[in-house]
Amino acid sequence: MSEKFLKRTNWTDIAISILFVILGALLIIRPVEMMSVISILLGIILFVIGFLKLVDYFTSKDKEDYLLTLALVSAVLGVIVLSCPDVITGIFRAVLGIWIIASGIRNFQTTLVWKEVKSTLWTITVLCSLLMIIAGIVILVSTTLAFRIVGIVIVIYAVLDIIARMIFMKKIQDYLDK
Repeated sequence: MSEKFLKRTNWTDIAISILFVILGALLIIRPVEMMSVISILLGIILFVIGFLKLVDYFTSKDKEDYLLTLALVSAVLGVIVLSCPDVITGIFRAVLGIWIIASGIRNFQTTLVWKEVKSTLWTITVLCSLLMIIAGIVILVSTTLAFRIVGIVIVIYAVLDIIARMIFMKKIQDYLDK
């Protein structure tokens, strides 16, 4: 892998983490409203995708069956999401928890490489990775936590991910030279 590619992917991950900081802050400030907004937006997006694919199906010369299937599935999912926001909240929490755990594990694997190249920063990154994994598990296991706590965990995850990415970007050359 080239250094340019690794840096570009790290900057993309940092941008995603910044979006998570914003999402987490909004969940801390207005948790119930944010979950409602996310559910409504997701339902509307799915319904609109379904409607547009349905229009594509009926206006195209070639009747592609996958367009009709995609249209119907998207539209039905959109209605379900709009009708059952509590289900979406549970799914959101599960996906978020799994994502945070996976990121923590990925960062943990990266720190093992840093240890091999004798980097002094690997212990800090191990701690950040372990905190990310713990945060993901807390989100998955605890159904009684308020969304404010989830927002705090998201902000912590995002900040830790940004720190880990910045450390990695400083150590890319050590990794590539090995």
